[in-house]
Amino acid sequence: MGFEIIAGGVTAVPGFQASGVHVGIKQTNKTKKDIALIYSKVPAVAAGVFTTNKVQAAPVLISKEHLQGGQVQAVVANSGNANACTGEQGLGDARAMAHAAAFALGLEPEQVLVASTGVIGVPMPMEVVLPGIKQAAEALSEKGGQAAAEAIMTTDTFAKEIAVRVNLGGTQVTIGAIAKGSGMIHPNMATMLAFVTTDAVIDRLALQEAVKKATEKSFNMITVDGDTSTNDMLVVLANGIAGNSPVSLESPELTAFSEALDYVCIEMAKAIARDGEGATKLVEVRVQGAKTGDDAKKAALAVAKSSLVKTAIYGSDANWGRILAAVGYSGADFDPAAIDLYLQDQLGEITERMMAKGAPLAFNEEKARMILDRNYIIIIVELNQGPAQATAWGCDLTYDYVKINADYRT
Repeated sequence: MGFEIIAGGVTAVPGFQASGVHVGIKQTNKTKKDIALIYSKVPAVAAGVFTTNKVQAAPVLISKEHLQGGQVQAVVANSGNANACTGEQGLGDARAMAHAAAFALGLEPEQVLVASTGVIGVPMPMEVVLPGIKQAAEALSEKGGQAAAEAIMTTDTFAKEIAVRVNLGGTQVTIGAIAKGSGMIHPNMATMLAFVTTDAVIDRLALQEAVKKATEKSFNMITVDGDTSTNDMLVVLANGIAGNSPVSLESPELTAFSEALDYVCIEMAKAIARDGEGATKLVEVRVQGAKTGDDAKKAALAVAKSSLVKTAIYGSDANWGRILAAVGYSGADFDPAAIDLYLQDQLGEITERMMAKGAPLAFNEEKARMILDRNYIIIIVELNQGPAQATAWGCDLTYDYVKINADYRT
């Protein structure tokens, strides 16, 4: 790798502060942090990607509007309430959140992005949210990244954050991120929120291009349950404090920046898939030898999404027929008589081949079960049709997924 992994998340980046506080948005939880604030000491170039669901939450609509200005200095986010399907009141509440954060930080409302995650169709309890934003502003700290990561969690079982350093033309640049996601996860922004900070000097067009490409390799290649949320959002803020030579679409440094951003987004995406509601295992699906990248992507996502594959993984059952069936209905163009199929553990130390050139092999069931008993499983599908490849991530499907989602509103 052309970059260094360091401790921290969004506040590992110079010039950024963050906080996470408890205000009681979800009254059934008396202690959980539920408002996060991320703040750049100077205006930042901003880029983002949002849900493709036709039903879009109020904070998504407001943030897309504010992002048109190109410069952002803060993000305010809450958990416990999605502020989705809440009509004009919801739009007004999202604007009020931006206004409250702007007033507390001495900014214009258009310089604040808003994000929400939680229950759909319930009005925001603004009587606790607005004073909570003021509380979050007062709690801002250069060590507050982890608190912010905790505050955006819903059914997540652990906070998700990462940071890396990369050299851009002789200047050290930092990229940090926090994310949340556990259920309602599927490509086309899979419910997930991700906030990325960097001190790089980069123009908006280059940043947006890097964000779009990183999303296609990461957040759009994960699936937990096949549901695309109303609230998905990935935003990147670049405050330019590093002072590197400006990165543009024509700059050779864009490659190094993009590689580091790709890594950050992929690691956050994998953390979301690993933390799928009720999940016990992370599943990586590698499709190789496809005719086109689109064929590889379709096949990988179909396997990762298949409920039958996911339940077999949970039961450590090497039911390769389910994998092959998913590839078959994926829409990918391939010859079934050419497929090779493998199981592998995370380190590649154990591999078991189950199919060769479309024909089943007498594989070692005990060895296959040994792989499937691990908490990180790799499925390799070799189509032997061309040069393209794609990787998707998912998780097993367990009894607990049903329990969590049966009780979600209560």
